[in-house]
Amino acid sequence: MNRSPLNGRRIRLGMVGGGEGAYIGGIHRFAARLDDQYELVAGAFDVDAERGHRFATQNYIAPERSYSDYATMVQFEAARADGIDVVAICTPNFTHFPIAKAFLEAGIDVICEKPLTTTLQDAEALAEVVSQTGRFLGVTYTYSGYPLIVEARARVQGGLIGKVRTVQVEYPLEWMATGVELKNNQQAAWRVDPQKNGRGGSIGDIGTHAYHLAGYVTGLKAESVAADLATFVEGRALDDNAHVLIRYEGGARGMLWSSQVAIGCSNALRLRVYGETGSLTWAQEQPNELIYTSLEGYTQIIKRGRDDLDAITRARTRTPPGHPEGYIEAFTNLYSGFAAALRARDEQRAVSGIGALIPQIHDGLKGVAFVDAVVDSHQQGTVWKQPKYR
Repeated sequence: MNRSPLNGRRIRLGMVGGGEGAYIGGIHRFAARLDDQYELVAGAFDVDAERGHRFATQNYIAPERSYSDYATMVQFEAARADGIDVVAICTPNFTHFPIAKAFLEAGIDVICEKPLTTTLQDAEALAEVVSQTGRFLGVTYTYSGYPLIVEARARVQGGLIGKVRTVQVEYPLEWMATGVELKNNQQAAWRVDPQKNGRGGSIGDIGTHAYHLAGYVTGLKAESVAADLATFVEGRALDDNAHVLIRYEGGARGMLWSSQVAIGCSNALRLRVYGETGSLTWAQEQPNELIYTSLEGYTQIIKRGRDDLDAITRARTRTPPGHPEGYIEAFTNLYSGFAAALRARDEQRAVSGIGALIPQIHDGLKGVAFVDAVVDSHQQGTVWKQPKYR
């Protein structure tokens, strides 16, 4: 079924998963609403159909567009003249591939949680579907939506710190420092199951965020990785702590730490980039400041909202200096960027502004390849392994 042009209307959004009690589903809905680019009109919100229908009613979804499962949703939405334009996949990792594949093949674009899939084979197959269908697939690497991350990227590319020498990125959390998966915590339970989370534990869940962030800001591509994974909570089948050395093309070196057992760390994602003539530091818990230090020894705090920042940074900023913006706004920047890309494709023009530099299918593919290389490295004795995609 041919859809009406996107020009002059909101993008019709559907959602799979993300229903009652699902943290990430709420974040997707907030992000879709904030810039008024989308309208949530359909969904298969829960594996429990009755609970999903109840949630749909609470969110003003028409009863006939509340579906018991994603396959039924694909069938009926693809046949409607006013069917959804794009679907948000807010389900556990092991379901991403079949759901995304079904919607893409039905001519419906996709916004998918990360990591893209649980296996590299599935990620490659999904990339092939995107290539064959010409559909759009955006991946929610949330932290690349922060304005000062875009600014850091612009300043690195502009030569502010010279050639990059060292990149240090860390993402420590504390929420799984004990066996919370044994206490009816469903969010934790599937994350420790290799069949549902994939080969990597912390490295797949949050390490992929850190890896993407380092590459996004620096533009560097990983040549090889050497990893030491650990499982500190007894009984887990996947890592809950990871240390990774990275050799980048061109000679730069990197270190990545991801942990789900770092007591005292709520969401302590941090990036430090050191070049020949200066450095840049950014912390997710203080996202409105980017710290620049020069070779001469002076330090500058670059604040979000200033008039002299890069044009794309300004496009991702909503409030004046001193009015903090955070996680929801960063997620919204991705959603608005996806919307800009969809509208540009619809109008057959180049993407610009907030639609530039958004994470898409290749970013998802790189993330899965990174996890594979890290786990292979660890299992083979912390040897250097080359990610298949960079």
